[in-house]
Amino acid sequence: MPVFATFSALMSIVSKLPAVGTTIFSQMSQLAAEQQAINLSQGFPDFAADSQLLAALARHSSAGLNQYAPMPGVPLLLQQIAALTARCYGRVLDESREITVTSGATEALFVAIQMLVQPGDEVLLFDPAYDSYSPAIQLAGGVPVHLRLEAPDYRVDWQQVATRLTPRTKLIIVNSPHNPTGMVFSHADWLALQHLVTQHGLYCLSDEVYEHMVYDAAPRLSANCFAELAARSVIVSSFGKTFHVTGWKLGYAVAPAGLMTEFRKIHQYVTFSSFTPAQYAIAEMLREQPQQVTELAAFYQHKRDQFRQALSGSRFSLLPCQGTYFQLLDYSAIAPELDDLSFCRYLTIEHKVAAIPLSVFYQHGSNARIIRLCFAKQDTTLAQAAEVLCRL
Repeated sequence: MPVFATFSALMSIVSKLPAVGTTIFSQMSQLAAEQQAINLSQGFPDFAADSQLLAALARHSSAGLNQYAPMPGVPLLLQQIAALTARCYGRVLDESREITVTSGATEALFVAIQMLVQPGDEVLLFDPAYDSYSPAIQLAGGVPVHLRLEAPDYRVDWQQVATRLTPRTKLIIVNSPHNPTGMVFSHADWLALQHLVTQHGLYCLSDEVYEHMVYDAAPRLSANCFAELAARSVIVSSFGKTFHVTGWKLGYAVAPAGLMTEFRKIHQYVTFSSFTPAQYAIAEMLREQPQQVTELAAFYQHKRDQFRQALSGSRFSLLPCQGTYFQLLDYSAIAPELDDLSFCRYLTIEHKVAAIPLSVFYQHGSNARIIRLCFAKQDTTLAQAAEVLCRL
């Protein structure tokens, strides 16, 4: 037997994430590709980014800006993030000490959790929850504490949250606008969160990657708007979502200088720096095309309304969508005998439309017959999908 084979046989790896496999997003996108189905499962646009943004990327890359960016981010982009935060939320940031550009929002979330959570700390999060939160908590040695939100509106019961706090509670993770439900925190929600965080000496990780997709003239609120909360928060945003370039993997985190110092200690050993020419291109867009951000809600509300209208004659029940680019559908009237994963596979294989089952966003699954569809798609894509769905 070769030496390397003997050595391999003696190795024993203990998984740090034994319950984790390939994400449902990868599974459903692969199935959609195999079945040549309309992919409304994974949350990415099927239309091109703005031509000026793409031209700026090419120009900055051609100019030689292809080497490591400064670890916190390109100074011009940090300046524009500070200006954007001031315009949107009235918060004045020290761009050199309170902002860090990251390789996507997922990196920012991971780094923030590693920075804040010590072994044995409890972290409150709300199911249905984005799938990266819990593994990151476990890798930090923390204990995820899941609180369930219920259909149809998925509001947080803050009195219930208070009863789940213990002396070991360290962090609350919130996500507004909320993936996958489209729920958006009200002013009262933010105040209740601020009260809990400050009263109990907790920290907050606020996932705000869909922050510019809030509909029906509702106020665009953020942890940035509440000074006492912001003082104990890491706030995460995504340029990939805002500028329709999810593959660029560019996001950022905002936090008080003391927290950001610790955040950067970990960030520098995870990615160190992020996609240099894209940082310059996005900084240019923020400076010269601010309407790309201010008009985003109207752009996606049109798609939401168009999609909901096209589905109005179907047997699906449409749940509220206050923000994000996701729409939840209850299929109980169509196939109540199928769990949501089975229904999504059936929908993809038999009817060529791919969706995500809601149960995967819960710690212990869900018996609800609800699926998530992404409407960040071309109008023709949405129309074709709706035509299929209305025939069920």
